[in-house]
Amino acid sequence: MKCRGWSFHTIRDIIPKFIHFAFALATSGMIFIYLRNRLNTLYGMLGALFFLSTPIIVKLSTTAYVDLGLVFFATAGLLSALKWREELPEWNHLALAALCCGMAVSIKYNGLIVLMLLGFIVAHISLRSASDGRQTTIRSILATLLFFVIAGLVYSPWGIKNFLWTGNPVFPLFDGLFNSSDPFEVQSVPPLVLRKLIYNETWWETALVPIRIFFQGMDDSPRYFDGKLNPALLVLPILAFVKAGGGGSASRYPFEKRSMVIFSVLFILVVFFQTNMRTRYVAPAIPCLVILSMFGLRNSFALVGKHLVGNMRRAAFGALLLVTLLTFSGNVQYIVEQFRIAAPLQYLTDEISRDRYIEKFRPEYAAIRYANNALPSDAVLLSLFIGRRGYYLERQTLFDIDLFHAITKRSESKEALRINLAQHGFTHLLIRYDLFYKWSQDNLKPSERHLVSEFLKEKSNFLFAKNGHRLYQLQ
Repeated sequence: MKCRGWSFHTIRDIIPKFIHFAFALATSGMIFIYLRNRLNTLYGMLGALFFLSTPIIVKLSTTAYVDLGLVFFATAGLLSALKWREELPEWNHLALAALCCGMAVSIKYNGLIVLMLLGFIVAHISLRSASDGRQTTIRSILATLLFFVIAGLVYSPWGIKNFLWTGNPVFPLFDGLFNSSDPFEVQSVPPLVLRKLIYNETWWETALVPIRIFFQGMDDSPRYFDGKLNPALLVLPILAFVKAGGGGSASRYPFEKRSMVIFSVLFILVVFFQTNMRTRYVAPAIPCLVILSMFGLRNSFALVGKHLVGNMRRAAFGALLLVTLLTFSGNVQYIVEQFRIAAPLQYLTDEISRDRYIEKFRPEYAAIRYANNALPSDAVLLSLFIGRRGYYLERQTLFDIDLFHAITKRSESKEALRINLAQHGFTHLLIRYDLFYKWSQDNLKPSERHLVSEFLKEKSNFLFAKNGHRLYQLQ
């Protein structure tokens, strides 16, 4: 069997994925240590494996996104804040929690949710510590302020850069507040309304989205949240609050468990109300749900051991073991299916070329490769419905259908449309045509659709098409 050599392109493609996967491993390590200290080594190992095998974590571990970095720093920040509660009045772990929170915001703006929720938990701990005499009220207020100051300082290099470049420290969020004079600013449709428009969901289907993500997730399907979870992550955490009796460790740490529930539930709800739901957007809640699931599993066994005897106890233990195996079996089945889909041996054994392997999973890659090879280095692309996948693009690119929509609405003719696009610096359009066509039918007036059609025919040059993707050059 011939194995592929490690070319520069291979290393460049793979190393970011290894780095991303390393954050998953590090998070599983934190889960293991926490559960080992709170329960025992067995539950620590189960929790770490449960996290690593959760379908969305498996999927993210094979990509070069940043979500697992956010998951790591969010989990480290929360656990550090809970550790700080134990060591009051010392501030070491408070500073570590703030540092992790600042890194979370720096990685992805979903980290702002982490900042908000951890800030609430830190403030609550501070107030409780002042009321029970562990530290003074002034010291409690200073602790909360210190948390936000450190987190802000960690984020400040990115915020300053954004402000200098765009006038908005959290660009593109809240851009209307900082750059209200932008003539092409478009008011986005609220996410709950968007689901109704796109998927024709009933009100109760939309309202149940925070529950449905645990049962109906499906890869590569925006309607079904573009990723899978395990239903056990919804059911087992409930059992974490059942009084198992006997003074076992699973019945202790009520504040920590409540904090994890609050963090998980509020994180999911904020995402639900703020954006069109994707499973990976709520990934920072998964470690807490995994930890609570292990507490719930431990409580279940403790209840059986306390209240049943003889054959009934043995049967109940057998049933719980079966449920545990079934819980993990779904994760294992997903891993096997992902290996079948990815078919890495085809590439590693040189059965298929790098370009063909990438194109197999990324249909836009053929058009991107043509753009990289044929377009001048100063070309600027406006990409529409490419999913913001610009990793392989070697030309400056903006992914913004809202901007195109705004320019179209303000253009009175095909020539005006060309001029307006050119004034924004664009030289080419890269379009996934099936989605673009559906969008134009749903969102443009007949006169606007005719305008865009005439523009593409007469004011742009058709350069390339493959796999449903087209490349145009502005005249």
